[in-house]
Parts: sequence; C-alpha cells; structure tokens
Amino acid sequence: MAVNVVNEAKRCLHCKKPMCRTGCPINTNIPEMIHMFLNHEMNEAGAMLFENNPLSVICSLVCNHENQCEGHCVLGRKGSPVTISSIENYISSSYFDKLKVEKAPSNGRMVAIVGSGPAGITIAITLARRGYEVTVFENKDMIGGILRYGIPAFRLPKDILTKYKKHMLDLGIKIRPNAPIGGAIGIDEIFRDGYDAIFIGTGVWKPNSLHIKGESLGHVHYAVAYLINPDEYDLGDRVIVIGAGNAAMDAARTAIRHGVREITVYNRSDKVAASVREYEYAKIDGVDFVNCKMPVEITKKGVIFRDTKVDEEGNIEGIEGTEKLYEADSVIISISQGPKDMIVSTTKGIETNKRGLLITDEHGETTRHGIFASGDVVKGAKTVVEAVKYSKEVADAIDEYCMSLDKKEAEE
Repeated sequence: MAVNVVNEAKRCLHCKKPMCRTGCPINTNIPEMIHMFLNHEMNEAGAMLFENNPLSVICSLVCNHENQCEGHCVLGRKGSPVTISSIENYISSSYFDKLKVEKAPSNGRMVAIVGSGPAGITIAITLARRGYEVTVFENKDMIGGILRYGIPAFRLPKDILTKYKKHMLDLGIKIRPNAPIGGAIGIDEIFRDGYDAIFIGTGVWKPNSLHIKGESLGHVHYAVAYLINPDEYDLGDRVIVIGAGNAAMDAARTAIRHGVREITVYNRSDKVAASVREYEYAKIDGVDFVNCKMPVEITKKGVIFRDTKVDEEGNIEGIEGTEKLYEADSVIISISQGPKDMIVSTTKGIETNKRGLLITDEHGETTRHGIFASGDVVKGAKTVVEAVKYSKEVADAIDEYCMSLDKKEAEE
C-alpha cells in the first residue's frame, strides 16, 4: 500500500493551475498535500487536511472521486489520473489515529446539534473547538447517521466512527443517543434549557414510494431501511432492486454479501444514476442490470415492468402493451428519500418546501430565529463532502449569531 501511494504521489505533475483542486467540492489543497507527503511532512499534511475537512478520512473513502478530484486530474485525459483518494486516505488515516484536537477556552455559549451524520459531526467538532458547549442529540443508538446506517461497512469501516466519537468526547461534546427531538424533548424545551442556538442535521430517512399496487406486500423493502440492519432480512435467492443510484448499488452489493444468489437492478432510464465506480463494483460483485423498465405493479411472484421510451421533451414514459412479470423472492425499492417531519410537525416557525426540506437563507438559518440547518435535510440526498462544505459555512454563521448575542447582552 505504502509503495503504491508513494509512486502515485510521484506521478503528480504539480500543475500551476491544479484542476484536481478545482474539482474538489471542498477545495482541498491537493498539490500541497502531495508536496508535504513526499517531503515526509505527514503530520503537517494530515493537520492541513483535517483543518480543511474534519471528515477527510471518510471522504477519502466514499467521495465520488472520478467526478471530482481524480476526474479533473490532467493525467486522466490520456491515461490514468493520480489516485488522489488513496494518498489522502493514507495521510488522513495515519494522522487521525494520533490526533489530539485542541479547543479554545469556554465562551459560555451552548449549542444543540440534532443529528450526528456528516453535517452534525462537522458542526459539533468545529464549534467545540471554538469553545462552545455542544450537545448532540442522536435518534439512534450510535452516532454516524448515513455514515453508519446507510453506507455499508465494506465501503466505510465503522471503527472510523468509533474514533470520531472518542475525539468528540475528548472535545467535551456531550452525546445523547436514542434521543429523538420532537418526542419527549422538543425544540422549545431545548431553548428553555439555555441553549443559544440549535442546528438540525437530521438527514433524509423517509423512503420515497413508487405509489403502485403491491408496495405493502411482505417481501417488499426499502433500501434506506434495509441498509440499517441487513442481518434482520430474509430476502431469499432472487432479488429485484428498483432504482439505480448509489443507494441501490449499496443495497444490491450488501444483499449479495448476505447470501442472495441472483440480484438484478431495474432502471427506468438507459443511464445508471450511480457513480461509475460504484456501478462497476456492483457488476464485479455479480449484480445484473436491466435498463428502460418501469415498474407498474408488484405481485407475490415478483414485479411487472413496462418498457420505457424517451419522448420529444426528454421525459421517460412507459410503452403500453409491453408489460411482463419478472419473478423474484424479494423486492428492494431505492428511488431516493426525503426528510421525516417529526421536528417540523412539533415546532412552530420552521418552514419547509414542497419536498419537505427545510427552508434556510444563504447562511443556513431556518425561518425560525436561532435555528440553523444543513446537509441532506436542506439540500436533499447529496454527497458527504457537499454536506461538510455547507456545514462549515453554517458553523461560521452559528458562531457569528452567538457573537451577536454577546454584543446585544453587553449593550443591555
């Protein structure tokens, strides 16, 4: 591994205009990272990566690199790009194992973080380092959100999240597991107890429905639910996956690892929405793909699909008379997901759009003063690195908001 990473780092051309950095959503200084690495400045490189992206070690594993940093590497135009992800992972993993995060003296302000996915972890660490007293309210029993319950362990080892929890505790962050907000404790109770600001990063855990007959049958499951604990599912030998995004690839590959013998992904379009890398891995793992098929009914024996075509306006429509039953023991539906409304339905003043996503201004503040949000609950299902990028900006906005409270109190 080390020899390969060194050789890859030596392939870097150190471009005057590094397109790899342009392709990175969080603007990681990739040329400087490689320069430090080759000059044996591992700690310095790791510190730079962590400062820019607290989830660097995670992003190095799960980012869509072929469309981002590596996809913009000039060497990829006529050959193979530098495997930047491997270099970043080597540096970040080494640094993260010995990281001791320092924090500023307490500033006397309290911030509540609702949700411990990529957005919540990023903001919790950022604000705790600045001297805030931070409490994380997590709906499930362990932190991580989509990182733990949505991305399979073969893509993201869960011991990384255990290390994040330790670093968070070392920073003085308090974590309340099994603490859904909107039940016994609501937003108003959090403000009542002295918190100055609240951040909502609850993600999107409500699966979208196909709205077709048969969706409530006992052998039908949703990918977002299946990935939480696949050990509890008995899928049989033949499985159909409806949808072709990254979550569908994760569900299909996970099912194979849990004993499914035959699994086929059916897609309405002629193009797979998943990243090229995840699509290729799925094929290597034995997943079959059938394009241009629209589900019209789920039966006890399988799924009835209709052929599709693209109309003059570019819309996908079904072709009448082409219906056919494709047999399966189980069906997994993976057509994205939206946010649950537990917080919104129990809180006044927080507005959502038609998709149920929280409405925020350009600084991440919701329509209720003092409540901020970012990540998938605002943008819809996006990548981890996009959640980190936006959350860093929102952390600054929360910091500025709390400082304005200090100024106001001083004036009074």
